[in-house]
Amino acid sequence: MTIELTPAVSALLKDGLDLIPVIAQDVATGEVLMLAYMNTQSLAITMESGRATYWSRSRNEIWEKGATSGHTQKVISIAIDCDGDALLLKVEQTGAACHTGDRTCFHRSIEK
Repeated sequence: MTIELTPAVSALLKDGLDLIPVIAQDVATGEVLMLAYMNTQSLAITMESGRATYWSRSRNEIWEKGATSGHTQKVISIAIDCDGDALLLKVEQTGAACHTGDRTCFHRSIEK
């Protein structure tokens, strides 16, 4: 069974998007946790399940955050930007958000 977006949600997305950039943000702290990508199917799964589900560009497949690691993201809200080409997920993060084991993927500073 394939889960699909409703026509109303599809209408909000910019036409022709294959992948949608998604920022995951901690709902309690406001900390930016990670950047990932979704396609329309992973967005539909996320909306139905309440668990962040992304598109893996390296594996070329849908993956639910934490399915193997236990570092899950419960989705509290989803917002779309004004152009319809980016999403913001506010999540309850369990464990590390980064595959390196760090809380956030944005843990390295670039000095001027």
